[in-house]
Amino acid sequence: MSIPAFGLGTFRLQGQVVIDSVRTGLELGYRVIDTAQIYENEADVGQAIADSGIPRDELFITSKIWIANFAEGQLIPSLKDSLRKLKTDYLDLTLIHWPSPEDQVPVAEFMGQLLEAKHLGLTRQIGISNFTVDLMKQAIAAVGAENIATHQIELHPYLQNRTVVDFAKSQGIQITSYMTLAYGEVLKDPIIQQIAERHQATPAQVTLAWAMQLGYAVIPSSTQRANLQSNLKALELILSEADMAQIAGLERGHRLTSPKGIAPNWD
Repeated sequence: MSIPAFGLGTFRLQGQVVIDSVRTGLELGYRVIDTAQIYENEADVGQAIADSGIPRDELFITSKIWIANFAEGQLIPSLKDSLRKLKTDYLDLTLIHWPSPEDQVPVAEFMGQLLEAKHLGLTRQIGISNFTVDLMKQAIAAVGAENIATHQIELHPYLQNRTVVDFAKSQGIQITSYMTLAYGEVLKDPIIQQIAERHQATPAQVTLAWAMQLGYAVIPSSTQRANLQSNLKALELILSEADMAQIAGLERGHRLTSPKGIAPNWD
């Protein structure tokens, strides 16, 4: 099983805002929804999904285990609570959201519980998020690379994370890019705007197409119907080698997400 290339993110969206975003996305044809325990919106996402009437087997739902739920005996109950909120019997993908700060809970301990959750049928696939190469090696040692479906990381034209990407690829682990639009920063980039003009596309479509063409899954979010609809068109956009090379040149190590006390020592 592989990770679908295009989905809907729900980071920073709560209450009626996230219900409306997910509902609209599903109406427009989105079938992949990404949430997390720490977003505190799983119940709202679950409500929007339930209201849509779309059969569960047509959806791909991802959530992420928060660091407070890593200790032995806590991860699986927390996942069951997420399932209850999301009104589903299983997740398609469950990720470790961040590594345990200062290795308070060893990687092998929480990854072992996550693999057990897969064996119990609570999730069809498992993966990781925000891991360094060293932490990825520990996760692979714990459960095997074949059990790590994806590594979800901040990745956009200004932070292309090549060290982590190259190692993940060498292990057969797919990359999911979050913050692909860098909170909108890259949409103002002159080079991306020029490429967009050449293709009669939007800068967002160009950026999302760039990530997908590199083999990454993307999960952009929006509260605006027009943007949700427009972003879907990135699936039809094909960039040239010259376009891809121009965007590759935008790398500047510009990291937007690195929460104090939680983030690892980045590669």
